[in-house]
Amino acid sequence: MNQPVVSTASTTNGFATLSGHFVLHPGQSAAIVGTRPIAAADLLSRLLKGQHFAAAQARLGHVFTLCAHAHRRTCALAFAAALPTSISATDSDRTDVLKPPSLALLRWETARDHLRSIALEWPQRLGQPSLQDEAMHWLRTCPLPLGGATQLSNVEVWASLAALHDCLAQDADFPAQCLARWRTQGKELSVPLRALDVLSHDSAAQQQQLRLLGQAIASTPDFTHSPQWQDACAETGPWTRLRRTHQPADTQALSAWTRLEARWQDLLDIAAAPALADAATHDPLLSSGALALGDGQAIAWCEMARGLLLHWVQLDSQGAVAHYRVLSPTEWNFHPQGALALALTALAPQDTAAAQTLAAAFDPCVECSVQSAAPGTGEQEPPHA
Repeated sequence: MNQPVVSTASTTNGFATLSGHFVLHPGQSAAIVGTRPIAAADLLSRLLKGQHFAAAQARLGHVFTLCAHAHRRTCALAFAAALPTSISATDSDRTDVLKPPSLALLRWETARDHLRSIALEWPQRLGQPSLQDEAMHWLRTCPLPLGGATQLSNVEVWASLAALHDCLAQDADFPAQCLARWRTQGKELSVPLRALDVLSHDSAAQQQQLRLLGQAIASTPDFTHSPQWQDACAETGPWTRLRRTHQPADTQALSAWTRLEARWQDLLDIAAAPALADAATHDPLLSSGALALGDGQAIAWCEMARGLLLHWVQLDSQGAVAHYRVLSPTEWNFHPQGALALALTALAPQDTAAAQTLAAAFDPCVECSVQSAAPGTGEQEPPHA
């Protein structure tokens, strides 16, 4: 079917100015310049203060348009865990119904996010305009529409993902071309891994780590703007899923190509995975959940296309938002002292191709351009989208 072209790097509503922009500077000590205003201290709290669940969830969907589905799910989980016991979760006049979008829909929307990134961002990052035609042809055969609101039952979701699996099995030429063109250069860009390993198969260890992270978010308003985990920068993506096993971060390095390939493999895994029961509360592919932290406070999480999403909320005695903070994968991955920044600093100042490869590997959810120094001058050339 014909697919509308949907930008993965901009918003189309009144909250567009909150999305932010990053500029990457290869070979420079300040390799990542920019920020997302919405990650600033308590800006989100001011936008949501006094709102009950339905209004807060709707506004989050407007602010975070690219992965709105994951934010809606994480918001519902956070509210349900934080809601004071004196407030009825079924009192529609005060809290509405705290029901997160289904796990089936999380898989479906995550697949759509991967498709958008692969088809609309990869050719641009490769600097190969001819691949854009290949991407559009590939999208026309895709059974998942990339635009529009989601109004699907679980039965329709599973049928759609099965159709996607068949489609990818028959035609993977376009993503294969992209990965092949990145392979040599991407494998040379080896970046040490320090995974954001907050989630664990050991429930006691996971609760302890989530409590520590919740305390950091609660006590430090700027934490969501420039986060660190265990006193160091961390990264998150499909290669750090809970279902994957990792070596200790200080003994393992991953290439940019490995990170790119992990995004493609994640899409294949989602398309091929068996359907979940309608009553399922756990997905072995994409972990999500919440932990109550006491006194109307909770932290919730959701593994989505770009990595681990975290919401922290403090509710007042009426079940309305007192404080709300969101920690998205982009804030971890585009930290000015993180793995991406270190890799960019090590590049030659004119190596925009390598910088674009790294940008694709770490996949920001906002606009991101590359600006190199003009040869022999030290002056900055115009940015490359």
